[in-house]
Amino acid sequence: MQRERVADDIYVFTSELYAQVTAGAIVTLEGAILIDTLVFPEEARAIKNFLAKRHNCPVRYIILTHYHADHTYGTCFFPEAQVVAHARCYDLLDTRGREGLRIAQQGSPELRDVEIVLPHMTFEQGIMTVHLGNKTVELRHSPGHSPDSIVALVREDRVLFAGDTMMPVPYFVDGSYDDFVASLNALRQGGFENVVQGHGEVVLRGEVEEIIQGNLDYLATVRQYVESALDSGQSIEALDEVSIEMCGKSRIPLNGLVQDLHRANMRALYQTLQARRVAR
Repeated sequence: MQRERVADDIYVFTSELYAQVTAGAIVTLEGAILIDTLVFPEEARAIKNFLAKRHNCPVRYIILTHYHADHTYGTCFFPEAQVVAHARCYDLLDTRGREGLRIAQQGSPELRDVEIVLPHMTFEQGIMTVHLGNKTVELRHSPGHSPDSIVALVREDRVLFAGDTMMPVPYFVDGSYDDFVASLNALRQGGFENVVQGHGEVVLRGEVEEIIQGNLDYLATVRQYVESALDSGQSIEALDEVSIEMCGKSRIPLNGLVQDLHRANMRALYQTLQARRVAR
């Protein structure tokens, strides 16, 4: 697991075991706030050990950016923490999350100690604020990647933990294309010092607006290709010929996983738009 310091008391942890997924820690004199907890127990325990040994800092709150396993499985290794998330996260963890863990444990013995932890505090609309020590974290609903996705802004440092609303390629198969566009637009001109993506590298201040625009451009181009395929009567399989580069993104990030995400995006949007046309 890689560790990066993005402010005096804010750390980002990047998994070396799964898709460069990230978690964060905000250290205060009264304890720590975690943003997500990674997927494998050894990495969650490593975060806990780092905070205990380096900062003598218990974890008081865990903020879950969404219910997906790679962001939530480590939560059970912090039993003293209060878990905060969107209300939809509670429902999705309690249903899809439990079933997904049951299946995952059958093929991954390293997950045998993992248990689903449901949020203790939730919100639905507006801004929820978590305050600890000298830090205030503002939570906003940011659907698109998933129905329950949120972003978390450390107000004093202008560091945004964006979850999977920001990643090397937007991925909306479990969410909504239209919601994703709206959520990305809501991040524009945010004045962020850094943006911690749900996967991949931290985005620095001078790059934020360009990357947000690049993600919006990617989504717009994907839609153009899908609309064209539908207009010309092409099958869904024809979209596999539309490479990620043709939509303005590189195939290199996340060790090439972005290619699979891109292909799934194309097919998901084809099915969504096709269904809309049939319903007219």
